Parts: sequence; structure tokens; C-alpha cells
Amino acid sequence: MHKKVLVTGANGMLGQDLCPILEKNGYDVIRTDVQTLDITNPDMVETVLQKETPDIVIHCAAYTNVDKAEEDLATARKINANGTENIAKTCGKIGATLVYISTDYVFAGNGTKPYEPTDKTAPLNNYGLTKWEGEEAVRKYCKKHYITRTSWLYGIHGKNFVETMISLADRPEVKVVDDQVGCPTWTVELSNGIIKLLGEQAPFGTYHVCGSGKTSWYGFAKKMFELSGLKVNLNPCTTEEFPRPAKRPSYSVMDNHGICRNWEDALADYIKLRKEV
Repeated sequence: MHKKVLVTGANGMLGQDLCPILEKNGYDVIRTDVQTLDITNPDMVETVLQKETPDIVIHCAAYTNVDKAEEDLATARKINANGTENIAKTCGKIGATLVYISTDYVFAGNGTKPYEPTDKTAPLNNYGLTKWEGEEAVRKYCKKHYITRTSWLYGIHGKNFVETMISLADRPEVKVVDDQVGCPTWTVELSNGIIKLLGEQAPFGTYHVCGSGKTSWYGFAKKMFELSGLKVNLNPCTTEEFPRPAKRPSYSVMDNHGICRNWEDALADYIKLRKEV
């Protein structure tokens, strides 16, 4: 019997890559978005999940505008914390396994060695805080869960750093922050990592599902232009030169324990793919 997987936020950047990959791996996929499943409405969540009776729920729906969350904590919390609590409670009730997509922004980013899933969290910004509150709700209300923290996510179906950089390539100069270090992750790699956890029936708990290795935003841009064959006047700068409403962790490298490939190999495949699209 095929396992039924319900995906929230199926029309988002991650959801659009994840759903076909799940189907290719033999799962029956129920795609939902805000129209068909408003996660902030507890009655609707309960009604939909009770009706569909999925074996697994992969919760991709989220408020992801990091800077806007600084001025609108209420909306970010309503979606990321309360919405996740609604999903977690019903999953707990119906015995579904819940996969929750979290973020490297749950960490303070002042470390010097890659973060382990068990390391202390201390979010610097409202986005990270509300995603952490979502994690806590998952731990509290749904025993059968995988919290999958990812970082620096990019994919073919959404606004992201790679596409922004490529759109700026013909500028006289492109300046990119070189003092924030992390793990770029392609949505396809994250999807494959989730399928690995489910397929191998890994113990429930928290995992880091991000690209292996590390780089700065500047290093990420440099590699991307190199792979795209673009000649760009690219220069490093500091975070101070580019003030943003939300504080970013300066070091948010996570240890993924071999779940995903090296970020550079994944990026090379992504650049190849976007040339074909």
C-alpha cells in the first residue's frame, strides 16, 4: 500500500519540487495550499486532516519574509507558531508522522564549529523565534515527528538568492556580504533528504537537512557566477555596509551528518538545470 503524504504550502518554492519527488518515490501526494488548507484555522486543519487521513504530513507552509517579520511579529507568529501548533495537534490526534521544515535562524550564530541538532537555540530575529516556537509545538503535540532544519534555500520555483544574483549580473558592481557563513541548500536536496529520513525510518527527532560544507554569501555568489559562465564585477562587503531590519547569524553552519551532498555539487546541478528550463 502506498503511503499517503499531505503537503502544506505545496505551491511554494519547496513544495513545487518536493511533491513530484515524493510521487517518483511511490508516495500518494495530497497537495494543499492556503485556499484548501488554511493552517491558521484550527477547525479547517482538523476537518481536512481527519478527512484525508494522511500517514505523513510535510509542513512546508510558512511565513518566510525575514525582514518583514521584524515589524509584523503577530502575522509571523500566527503562521509559523500557531499554524504549526494546529497542524501538530491534529497530527498527534490522528497518529500521522509530521515533518516540519525549520531553519538555521533558530541559532544565535556566534559559534565556531558546525551546529549539532542538540545544540542550544537562541534566535536573533523574529522569523527565527517564530520558527523555533513552531519546533516546540511539534515536540509538544506530535510524538512522531521529524524537525528538519535547513538553510539558505534556493530553487527553480521561487524568489531566492541565486536568481536575485543572476538578475544583477550586468550591474557595474555587485557587492555581497562576506562575513555571514552558512550552508546553501537546493530545494531538491532538501526534498531528497526528507525522503531519506522517511524511507530509512530514522528515529524521530531533530535533523539538519542542508548542503554539506560551508561558504559565505559572497563565496556562494562567486561560485554561482563561475558555474553560470558570467563575468561579474563582484566584491565582498561587511554586514554593517548592508544594514537590514532583521539581524542575521554570522555563523550558522550546521552539521548534516551526511544527509545531503556538498553544496557546490548541488549548485552545479541547479545551474545546469536552470539553463535547460
